[in-house]
Amino acid sequence: MKKVKKLYSLIAIAMIAVTLSGCVRVNSDGTPKEGFVYNYLALPAEHILDFIAKFVGGYGWALIVLTVIVRLILLPIMVNQMTKSTKMQEKMNLIRPQMKEIQKRQQNAKTQEERMQIQQDMMALYRDNDVNMMGGIGCLPLLIQTPVFIALYNAIRFSPEVSHTVFMGIRLGDKNLILVILSVIAYLIQGFLMTLGVPEEQKKQMKFMILLNPIVILIATLQSPAGLGIYFFIGGIFICIQTLIINMYRPKIRREILEQAKKNPPKKVVKEVHESDKNNESPEIEKSEENKNKNRQRNSGKQNRND
Repeated sequence: MKKVKKLYSLIAIAMIAVTLSGCVRVNSDGTPKEGFVYNYLALPAEHILDFIAKFVGGYGWALIVLTVIVRLILLPIMVNQMTKSTKMQEKMNLIRPQMKEIQKRQQNAKTQEERMQIQQDMMALYRDNDVNMMGGIGCLPLLIQTPVFIALYNAIRFSPEVSHTVFMGIRLGDKNLILVILSVIAYLIQGFLMTLGVPEEQKKQMKFMILLNPIVILIATLQSPAGLGIYFFIGGIFICIQTLIINMYRPKIRREILEQAKKNPPKKVVKEVHESDKNNESPEIEKSEENKNKNRQRNSGKQNRND
C-alpha cells in the first residue's frame, strides 16, 4: 500500500512539474520561441479562448466555459473511476474481518519468514476476492488534463490580451492568493464528500489520498497565473458535484455488492492459513506426546526394578 501511495504521489508531482515548467523557451526579449509546445498547444489554446471570448464577453468567462467543456469530456471517465473506487471500498468492507486477523498476525510476527508469509497471505486475500488496492485510483484524468494545463499556462503567459485582462478585479496574468485558497478549499470539500458513508477505519486509510489532491492543487495554483487558478477552482467545484452524484448511488452500489456476496461469499483465506498453522504445529504436538509416553515408560521400568 505504501508503494502504491508513493507511486501515485511521484506521478502527480511529476505531472505538475512538467505542466508548470512551461516547456516553452523564450527569446531574450521574452517572446516565445517556435516549438512543438507553443505551436501545437499554446497557440491553439489562445485561439480557442479568443473564439469563446467573442460569445461570452471576455477571457475570464471564456476560461470558465473551457473548464466546463473539459470537465464534461472527462465526466464519464471520472464517474467510472469513482464508481470503481466505491465498489472496491465495499468489497474491502466484506473482507475486513480477515484483514484484521492478518494484521494481528503481522504485529506478532517475529521472523522475516513469518512477515513474508503474512504479506503473501494478504496478497492472496486481495487476489482471491478480486480486490484491487488501487481501487478506482488512476492517472488517466490527470494525463488527459496535462496538455490542457500546459496549453492554458502558456496561452495566458504569452497572450497580452489574456494576461492583461481583469476579471472580477483579478488580473488573469498575475498570481492570485484568493484563487489558491478557493481551489484548495474546493478539493478539501471534495475529499470530505468522499468520506461520507465510509467506515471510520477506511477513512484513516483514505487520509493520504484525500490530502494529496489539495496539496497538488496548492503547488499548482501557487505557481500559476490567476487564469489557470480559475481553471482549478471551477474544476474543483465540478468534481465536488461528481462526488455528490456518486454518493447518491453509493447505497445502490452497496446493495449490488452485498447481493453478489450472497451468491459468491468472500473466500476465507485467513481460515485456510489458520488450518495450515495448526497442521504445522501438529507434528510438534505429536513429538511432545511421544516424549511424555517415553518418560512414563522409563519411570514405570524403574519402579519395576526397584520392586
